[in-house]
Amino acid sequence: MKILVCITHVPDTTSKIQFTADNTKFDTTGVQFIIGPYDDYALARAVELRDQTGGTLTVLNVGEAETEPTLRKALAIGADDAIRVNSSPKDSFFVASQIAHYAKEGGYDLILMGRESIDFNGGMVHGMVGELLNMPSFSPVMKLEVDGSKVIMAREIEGGKEMLEATLPLIAGCQEPIAEWKIPNMRGIMSARTKPLNVVEPVSNETQAEVSQYQLPPAKGSVKLVDKDNVSELVRLLKNEAKVL
Repeated sequence: MKILVCITHVPDTTSKIQFTADNTKFDTTGVQFIIGPYDDYALARAVELRDQTGGTLTVLNVGEAETEPTLRKALAIGADDAIRVNSSPKDSFFVASQIAHYAKEGGYDLILMGRESIDFNGGMVHGMVGELLNMPSFSPVMKLEVDGSKVIMAREIEGGKEMLEATLPLIAGCQEPIAEWKIPNMRGIMSARTKPLNVVEPVSNETQAEVSQYQLPPAKGSVKLVDKDNVSELVRLLKNEAKVL
């Protein structure tokens, strides 16, 4: 089985975010980048499936040279080879177009990615890739088992989960608890240095949207503490100050 895992290169959740150029560009100064947490789940499950069924596991990222350490980490976790599409990820459609092109060329049976990236939280790429490749796409997938060409999945829905069966090839946007994150060991880190990392140019520059401006969320206001026995004061504050009653 040929597996493709699409990973994002995103700021660590503890990073302090700032913008430059009149709030039109993200300031990367001092920001630590990681594999997107949802993509980490997808990669961990892909490693398990590759080890169980055989075949190959490729990771793909749409990004410029600074994303290569992230790809090397994915190789250290267990991927066999990596592809970097040499372009900044302009929008969801642009990223999906690149993934779809190289996935079609590679003839992959299973394409996994996170349910969404944690920087833009769009959650659209897996659906777009499915449409471009005319393949079924499912998200958010919490469980995924492969039995020959049959895939058994559990997907989160409003108020619960649903069980699904489908056949390969397909695309899944993953989330916990599909697998446990894997930490690279020393052997994996050393082997990642010699695994293939291929840099390819984007197949097109077509986009559907562009960022006009970024805006930080408003600063948190002050907090008033109310004694647990003073219910009348709590009601007064909620009614007169918070104005939620």
